[in-house]
Amino acid sequence: MGALIWLLIPLLAAIAAAIWGSWATRNHTYGDIAELAGYARFRAAMEPPDSGSEAAQAASGRI
Repeated sequence: MGALIWLLIPLLAAIAAAIWGSWATRNHTYGDIAELAGYARFRAAMEPPDSGSEAAQAASGRI
């Protein structure tokens, strides 16, 4: 009887590993869209202002 208990330990470990593996590889794409949009807004905010362009000079009345 004791040998059967010792055989259950690897069996339970394999079942736990299969459950953890399926949980770890689940699809994470549902939250990526909002994160990518936030990153795009961050990049747009960090771009230096383009003060030498014709559009900026026209807006300020220099052309």
